[in-house]
Amino acid sequence: MRTVTLPAVAVAALADHLDRHPGAGADGGYLRRSNFRRRIWLPATSAAGVAGLRFHDLRHTAATFAAATGATTRELMERIGHSSPAAALRYQHVMKDRDKAIAAALDRLAQAADTLTDNDNTADRSGTQMARRRPKRTA
Repeated sequence: MRTVTLPAVAVAALADHLDRHPGAGADGGYLRRSNFRRRIWLPATSAAGVAGLRFHDLRHTAATFAAATGATTRELMERIGHSSPAAALRYQHVMKDRDKAIAAALDRLAQAADTLTDNDNTADRSGTQMARRRPKRTA
């Protein structure tokens, strides 16, 4: 058994759902895995207009979103319960505009470094900081 922290938006949605639909099963107990798909999942996906969606697709989506937040491979392995990096890497798809977000984050890092460098005394600068301040050579 593994404990996974849910985002606040999911906690609120689950609380609302449980308020409106008390009792997990017909008797208020746990749902049985053996008939969950047929009795619960298929009617629910059909009613929601997403017939054909597999329960495992929810796990895949959650793992992909976790990867998009910047979770490391190790963090994904823990969250999803994988024992190998190869399994966790399946969820680290390149999402639309992710490359642009990475470039923007790199720009912010460079700007932050420039701000620090501008405020530093030349004697306190590292070799890397000094190299950044050299005039560029022209060919």
